[in-house]
Amino acid sequence: MNRTTIRQAASEGVKPPVTSVGVIGWIKENLFKGWFNSLLTIVTVYFLYQVIPPLAKWMFIDSLWTATGQECHKSAGACWSVITSNIRFIIFGFYTYDQQWRPLIAMLLLFGLLFYSRNRNHWNKYLGYTWIAGLFAMGILVSGGLFGLEHVESTKWGGLPLTLILSIFGLTAAYPLGVILALGRQSKMRAVKVLCVIYIELIRGVPLISLLFMGSIIFPLFLPEGITIDKILRAQAAIILFTAAYIAEVVRGGLQGMSRGQYEAAQSLGLNYFLTMRLIILPQALKIVIPPTVSILISAFKDTSLVVIIALFDLLKTTQTVLSNPDWMGFSREAYIFIALLYFLGCFSMANYSRKLERELHREG
Repeated sequence: MNRTTIRQAASEGVKPPVTSVGVIGWIKENLFKGWFNSLLTIVTVYFLYQVIPPLAKWMFIDSLWTATGQECHKSAGACWSVITSNIRFIIFGFYTYDQQWRPLIAMLLLFGLLFYSRNRNHWNKYLGYTWIAGLFAMGILVSGGLFGLEHVESTKWGGLPLTLILSIFGLTAAYPLGVILALGRQSKMRAVKVLCVIYIELIRGVPLISLLFMGSIIFPLFLPEGITIDKILRAQAAIILFTAAYIAEVVRGGLQGMSRGQYEAAQSLGLNYFLTMRLIILPQALKIVIPPTVSILISAFKDTSLVVIIALFDLLKTTQTVLSNPDWMGFSREAYIFIALLYFLGCFSMANYSRKLERELHREG
């Protein structure tokens, strides 16, 4: 055995210092690497020590879950009773009390379809038919009027079902419309291109609140006497038109990122414009713009709460109505924490699925 072999054997038997590996190594590298990082760590730990214990005491230890409003006013802890005592009104609004099982089943059906659709192996034409049938069933359940179900006016729709209707239908309709607008803006037909540019720039130049006000107040003035359009449909149309304009610009960026060779390859195969876009260009362009597209969809999901300004009783409006009750005044922190949690779950689910979809498409690509 020569000296080189002896040195290699000796080096293989030497272990790194305990302070450089494991938990201790991670703490040293990330929390106490240098005086500045050490100072930031100490300040942060002190801040958390001052904030977390009192917050935990307020939220869990001293909190009330089944008390009345009068009892909550005498307590120093959080009053989660404002949620538990009014949960049915917060979730369903003014929907007929004894019929609230219908929107509940509709929401469970929607969640089931979303969960089943997460697996890309299930993406086929039968899944599309299932979604059509499911949406039809949800509409019948919520609206009624068929199969012996009592008809419920849309003015009584509210709470979480209304928020889901505005967001799911709005995002589903806005995405293909945005793709069409992006293709129109890239079109060689000048009239189509100009119309798409005018629409996109006009819609992106105004806030969503103005579109909601126009749909709720101004648009009905132009309708013939005796003709009305449901307020929910008008709000839904405003959300769709607004979101589609932003999606169009994102998709246009993806189209511009495609190389000229992709188009030339499609032409060499004899593909027409429709097949070129459907089979070659759009699948690659939409894959590129998944992150910004999901960001816009998440923003649109949160913006559905703006319908509160046109007196639609969505999830936020029903919560505000509960807080206007004298028994529950002063407990807005608990109520808005609950609402924020619901919105966070929706947004986090969308973001998490988009990351999963990106990883799967990256492996396939």
